[in-house]
Amino acid sequence: MTDHDNTAAPVPVPQFPAHWVVDVLATDGGAVHLRPITPDDAERLVAFHAKLSERTRYLRYFGPYPTMSNRDLVNFTTIDYRNRVAFVAVLGDEIIAVGRYERLLDVGDGNSAEVAFVVADAHQGRGIGSILLEHLAAAAAEIGLTMFVAEVLSENRSMVSVFREAGYQVSRSFDGGVLRLEFAIDPTEALVTVRNSRERSAEARSVRNLLSPQSVAVIGASTDDAKVGNAVLRNLLGASFSGPVYPVNAENRSVRGVRAYPSVREIPDDVDLAVVAVPAEAIDSVLDDCLAKGVKALVVVSGGFSETGPDGRHSERRLVHAARAHGMRLVGPNALGVANTNPAVGLNATLAPVLPPAGRVGFFCQSGALGIAILDEAARRRLGLSTFVSAGNRADVSGNDLLQYWDSDPETEVVLLYLESFGNPRKFSRIARRVGRNKPIVAMKSGRHAVPPELAATGVEIDDSIVAALFEQAGVVQVGSITQLFDCAVLFGYQPLPAGPRVAVVGNSTALGVLAADSAHGQGLDVCDPVHLGAQASPEEFAGAVAAAVASQDVDSVIAVFVPPVAMDAEPYAKALRDAARDTSKPIVSTFLAAEGIPEVLAVHGPDGNPIRGSVPSYPGPERAALALARAWRYAEWKSRPVSKVVRPDGIDAERAATLVRGWLGDGEGRWLTDFEAAELLACYGIRIAEFASASTADEAVAAAEALGFPVVVKATREQWRHRPDLAGVRLDLDTAEAVRGAYEHLAQASGDPLLYVQKMAPKGIGCVIGVQEDPSFGSLISFGLAGVISDLLGDRAYRVLPVTEDEAVELIDAPKAAPLLSGYRSAPSVDKAALVDLVQRISALGDDLPEVRELVCEPVLASAVGASVTDSRIRLAPEPTSRVDLGPRRLR
Repeated sequence: MTDHDNTAAPVPVPQFPAHWVVDVLATDGGAVHLRPITPDDAERLVAFHAKLSERTRYLRYFGPYPTMSNRDLVNFTTIDYRNRVAFVAVLGDEIIAVGRYERLLDVGDGNSAEVAFVVADAHQGRGIGSILLEHLAAAAAEIGLTMFVAEVLSENRSMVSVFREAGYQVSRSFDGGVLRLEFAIDPTEALVTVRNSRERSAEARSVRNLLSPQSVAVIGASTDDAKVGNAVLRNLLGASFSGPVYPVNAENRSVRGVRAYPSVREIPDDVDLAVVAVPAEAIDSVLDDCLAKGVKALVVVSGGFSETGPDGRHSERRLVHAARAHGMRLVGPNALGVANTNPAVGLNATLAPVLPPAGRVGFFCQSGALGIAILDEAARRRLGLSTFVSAGNRADVSGNDLLQYWDSDPETEVVLLYLESFGNPRKFSRIARRVGRNKPIVAMKSGRHAVPPELAATGVEIDDSIVAALFEQAGVVQVGSITQLFDCAVLFGYQPLPAGPRVAVVGNSTALGVLAADSAHGQGLDVCDPVHLGAQASPEEFAGAVAAAVASQDVDSVIAVFVPPVAMDAEPYAKALRDAARDTSKPIVSTFLAAEGIPEVLAVHGPDGNPIRGSVPSYPGPERAALALARAWRYAEWKSRPVSKVVRPDGIDAERAATLVRGWLGDGEGRWLTDFEAAELLACYGIRIAEFASASTADEAVAAAEALGFPVVVKATREQWRHRPDLAGVRLDLDTAEAVRGAYEHLAQASGDPLLYVQKMAPKGIGCVIGVQEDPSFGSLISFGLAGVISDLLGDRAYRVLPVTEDEAVELIDAPKAAPLLSGYRSAPSVDKAALVDLVQRISALGDDLPEVRELVCEPVLASAVGASVTDSRIRLAPEPTSRVDLGPRRLR
């Protein structure tokens, strides 16, 4: 007799995709954790439901519904994460909102789902319903759902507005007092526009919470002058912060003469910003206290995190997760701090004792160690700052967040960025293009050759001139050093932009005047005849020459050089420059007594005594002045161009392409597509590879040629035989069966592989290469160049960030040095450049739609007068890179 185990086998718990767990920002800038619901949430869901007001329950459930039955509780928390999906928004350990959809299997084609959500009364009006809707729609789209249906009471205006303002095309119908809404969940342009607008507003608000707090607590405020907690408190008090400052110190009743509290919880008033200077191991208890107190933002100046190694990186990730789960944004850790020079705020929550004067320049610095030197340099040059953020390890708040804030900040006219890496390159490009239309962005990007190995492995080597072009494409003025960063800042911050490239040089030193003219010409500016006044020129002569240059219709900007051979009173000469700058819309830069920045004698002072617009920047040498002026002209030229849009050509089947990619990729780590798979994927975007067939015998080759139609090409298939400059692996212009047979037999023997391709002969033309690849600094790039070993050796490739606009596609084709060959160089026939532009736009759309396409090369593309023919392509798939999360619903990095 055999014993039987009657114990029921455990029911497998469905698993949800990991990327469904995200942190998001509400409209007030507070962080919220979003994740799928699980059976473990039962008690939290009951508590959430119990706290809902009668009115909220009535509007959600169409009746009183005072308590949840056990049956409903199980139904709400046990879902399959496919046909039934629910997300909860969590703050701390408390559910503050629930959203769900359930597939309508018995309605239509089964591709519709009913959606509903409810938000706790205390958190209504924070945009959480819109966020839930975005993420539910994204989850539904992943399984192929196309339509959402919602039924709401017609009196539930707030819920109706969520659907109405989300950007969906909503159809309505009434049944009694119930309003039925139906809408397709495809991410339309209107939907993406609304999403980006809400993202911009929420991120800007979260930074405003950091930079304009009403009150500040310093947690870890020390009585020891050598401790960072003491330094931050000292600087806060010294900057005359407009609100109350609360030291938190469990061992002392006061710090620096200010009453201290044992913990944040015991502070009697509200606390907006907490500066944390406690050891890394004590952070957890601090976060709990800050949540209980309702702190909006944290600045963590403490070290001991990712800069220390793997254990520190793990602690840093836990810190960010905990801060966001508690509803807070985080600057740091290992940060220098944040500052706001607006007299109405007066915030210096940094370790730097002295700030630059108040001004109109916003500065984001990723390096905490470099931050003090940067602030010192800005003060020395008298560059006025509006706000300053040193993010240290940049675990949460990043340069993208600051760009969102400065975009709408009336106190900031110029943006400076010192970056070591991009958290989301694609998002940076999108934001910078928008912000740059109104405010110049000057960026120094370091660490390009010190990226993580896993990113470097998928990147592409591009030289510094191309890096500058990629920045310029996004409207960013890229510089190569801190010195150049400030050189541009004093020009952008105090002088207008040049209307053109024509520059006049006026000076009393012939040698420096010639150097200025040569430098300007070397930077691509058009130099008018230099005016050399001589060493003995009087102030009146200097003033007259500068005024004449400014008044000339042939001059767009002026470089003024003043270096007297003997000691003399410089004030009259300075007054000449100030007066000229005050009366013109043309920029004036100077090499004035070799001073640097905004010298006192060239400053125009505002009511607070600080330099304002109209002040004339000075540079130690004319080379630096010319370089800054050239960069200002290139930015002005970019800004003046009409905004070009991304154009998607006709004949694109993105849905089929996505289905193919998912099927080929599966759960694997990635692979190269076969040539036939690559052709099938490209065909989804209207890109036709010249028709080809495989052949393993001479007879098959002849049959394939006859089916394709003569003339044909026979090609070796092994990798080492592809794209060789000697064409050893290719036989062209085969127009008879005998020629095909002979070519097959010769190539099969030479390559050692009987598998060859027979391909329809494309029209002869100029060989080109179009590719897509990931770059660790910029995200997805599209490249264009002429094919051939010479172009490869010289690196003659042009790059643009995806997606490219219509104008950028044209610029990409014209950018390589060899591009004149396409336009009829030396009487050769011109190619159909419109066909190349169309091909670039199609490949751009493919790379933009399919983040799993990590490498794509179409080579050669034969450009001729009758079109552009793709004869070969290689495509590598891999799981979606983290830099592409910008494609989906809103989420924090």
